[in-house]
Amino acid sequence: MKKFLTMLVMMLAFGMAGGAFAQDAAAEAAPVVEAAAAAVEAAAEAAPAPVVEKGDVAWLMTATLLVLFMALPGLALFYGGLVRSKNMLSVLMQVMVVFSLLTILWAFYGYSLAFTEGSAFIGGLDKLFLSGVTIDSLADTFTDNVKLPELVFVAFQATFAGITGALIVGAFAERMKFSAVLLFSVIWFTLAYLPICHMVWGPGGLLLGDGALDFAGGTVVHINAGVAGLVGAYMVGKRIGFGRESMAPHSLTLTMVGASMLWVGWFGFNAGSNLEATSGAALAFINTLVATAAAVLAWALGEAMFKGKPSMLGAASGAVAGLVAITPACGSVGPMGAIVIGLLAGFVCLWGVNGLKRMLGADDALDVFGVHGVGGILGAILTGVFTAPALGGTGGEDFSIAGQVWIQTYSVIITIVWSGVVAAIAYKVADLFVGLRVPEEEEREGLDITAHGETAYHH
Repeated sequence: MKKFLTMLVMMLAFGMAGGAFAQDAAAEAAPVVEAAAAAVEAAAEAAPAPVVEKGDVAWLMTATLLVLFMALPGLALFYGGLVRSKNMLSVLMQVMVVFSLLTILWAFYGYSLAFTEGSAFIGGLDKLFLSGVTIDSLADTFTDNVKLPELVFVAFQATFAGITGALIVGAFAERMKFSAVLLFSVIWFTLAYLPICHMVWGPGGLLLGDGALDFAGGTVVHINAGVAGLVGAYMVGKRIGFGRESMAPHSLTLTMVGASMLWVGWFGFNAGSNLEATSGAALAFINTLVATAAAVLAWALGEAMFKGKPSMLGAASGAVAGLVAITPACGSVGPMGAIVIGLLAGFVCLWGVNGLKRMLGADDALDVFGVHGVGGILGAILTGVFTAPALGGTGGEDFSIAGQVWIQTYSVIITIVWSGVVAAIAYKVADLFVGLRVPEEEEREGLDITAHGETAYHH
């Protein structure tokens, strides 16, 4: 008993001493804790909570609809009017189904591979099947604390992916199997569009990190699609009778309507890429307007000078050329720079669908490379010139035209090589599995009847 009482007294003594020590320590630490709490509170006040502006959300949803309008019906009618009447529906069908297919693939895995962190070349699988993308999740804009509902950003970028694949259709129009078109589109989208998109716009992307400027898709969309189209024109081969039989467009009226729809929809494509309804969107908006108008005038003037007469097809093609060329530059050049880019695009793309096309010797049926490839390359490089503040652009005081032009050229080269190699592989795989080309008798009869069992016009 005596031993127990002794131990109890000792424990009480140690406890009291420890309590006193703890009280002293707490008293000494109190100022430190209070200072830390104050620092946390100050940091919270310094970093404002994320803001979702209703105007931004409404604008980006509208822009998404405008890009959809570009593809359906804009691009479909533009291409449909350019082919012969026996192939009208086949082109409409290819544009519509390719757009739809790539939109679904975008939701399944495209968004994750393009816009999540991964390597410098491709993103990860964190958002496979839109995992974690909820009604509450937010996406970044170009302003630190301003956010967008991630679902809106996913939808906006889905329309970009869809129309890029649909653009390629024009190069091999009137002769490629529908099944081969779809198989090619899946492979090319996965191995070319997604890596280029990540490299240019994705977190940690190679070209983004190097400082390449591509506001709305000069490399990602137009050069990417233009090169894939040119490779397809070579690999699928020329249409039967090409160079010997008349292959004039069957409805320039529809082509003009389609080109006009593209122009309208392109405001969503370019100004929407600002992601916010701010002065940045206004700059992209006016640049899209004036550059396109300048390109229409330049193409018409070029045709009048070299062919004797300006054509409606030329004016429509000039509009698309101007739209393509201003796409990478629209957010960083001034309106006067945009007009110069448009004027140059009109003349250069006129050469692209005439002189260059003859030099290349490919049957690029609807001039996908001549307009989108050439216009995209021109616009991407000129972005490095007219972004200079001395020329009305938004570049900083230390902006170097030579340095930026090199970065732009480097991004163009990577896109050309990457897209070209992947496209060649994709066409080859499609050829091995289903065959690229329809039989000669089906091509002569027209793909509307032979591939889809219907006709666009009943006489």
